[in-house]
Amino acid sequence: MDKTICELFAGVGGFRLGFERLNSGWETKWFSQWEPGAKTQWAYKCYISHFGESKDINGEFHNGEDICVIDKNSIPKHTLLCGGFPCQDYSVAHTLSSSKGIEGKKGVLWWQIRDVVIAKQPYFCLFENVDRLLKSPSKQRGRDFGIILGCLAELGYSVEWRVVNAAMYGSAQRRKRVFIFAYKNTLSYAQEKNLLQPKDLIETEGLMVKAFPIKQIEKISEINLPQDICEISKNFAFSFGNAGYMTNYHVFTTKIIEQEEKSINLAEILEHNVKEDFYLDEKEIQRFGYLKSSKKIPRILKNGHKYIYSEGAIPFPDAIDKPARTMLTSESSVNRCSHVIRDIDTGKLRTLSPIETERLNGFDDDWTNIGMPLRLRFFCMGNALVVPMITRIGKVLDGIIEKEK
Repeated sequence: MDKTICELFAGVGGFRLGFERLNSGWETKWFSQWEPGAKTQWAYKCYISHFGESKDINGEFHNGEDICVIDKNSIPKHTLLCGGFPCQDYSVAHTLSSSKGIEGKKGVLWWQIRDVVIAKQPYFCLFENVDRLLKSPSKQRGRDFGIILGCLAELGYSVEWRVVNAAMYGSAQRRKRVFIFAYKNTLSYAQEKNLLQPKDLIETEGLMVKAFPIKQIEKISEINLPQDICEISKNFAFSFGNAGYMTNYHVFTTKIIEQEEKSINLAEILEHNVKEDFYLDEKEIQRFGYLKSSKKIPRILKNGHKYIYSEGAIPFPDAIDKPARTMLTSESSVNRCSHVIRDIDTGKLRTLSPIETERLNGFDDDWTNIGMPLRLRFFCMGNALVVPMITRIGKVLDGIIEKEK
């Protein structure tokens, strides 16, 4: 079995960088990155500045185009399909032409992933998403993740998942993301895991726990998914835990407590001699101080209903003797969630630099320094995954592939 990758929604290349750092023979055969509505595709430009473009099976380059218009059969064959896809509304309905067909909302990118899986039948899939995926939508908790699991079960895959806080595993950022690892039921790995008790797979024997060790596991809940995706979309709701396993529509899930490793404090990744551009003036300091303070604000809805909008305080400035909070795409702008630190050289208040945000995600310094506007360098890092988490998963996957015939 070769070590080939197709990377969808590639961003600035976090998945690829994570696997290439293993130096174990991984090769990305094809990737896709396209930002809707962007005049200049900066993430795509950043990606190809480091890795170059990839040809499809017709010898053509379509890496910077909308995945929705790509012929999935033209994508090269690959062992691993990976990508960090958006958290959207995955609801579906039966098509008018066939009771067995399904139709999702236009623009929902999960269906593009599903189409690639159908066309190319990769042995393994590795996806990353925000942890709220397990609980969305708010009016039918768990439906969206149930649809994803149902699709993968229908296509002949078993699944392991884990919510991972990167700071618990040696990162400088408290960034929580759910990682979804799917594998074909015909593999030796799948047959071996099916012989185990689900508790053993989640607690000691699965890929996820080997990549991200745990300290404690709670009682396992289980449920059978409906085998009709549209039935899941219409009626399914379930409380998924932060770890779990699914095979043949049978779901096992639990809450685990992570085995904490030594994290990196924010202070350890800060730059010296930072440009004055990132320091705050008095007006910005006052604005940040207000935005980050606790509030109780009377508000009135259009129908006349009165209520109190409240929010708690955020540390101002941010502590640098612990890992950073989760970085968002709005990082560095004057808003409630941007990090504000006291500079380690001058003692003055400032926002993070682009290099510091790259370090928070485990990228090389100046990874996005390709002429990209400053605002978009922060945006790309707010969208990115934490690269060392991929390397940890890849190391375990290397061992799995070695055992396959």
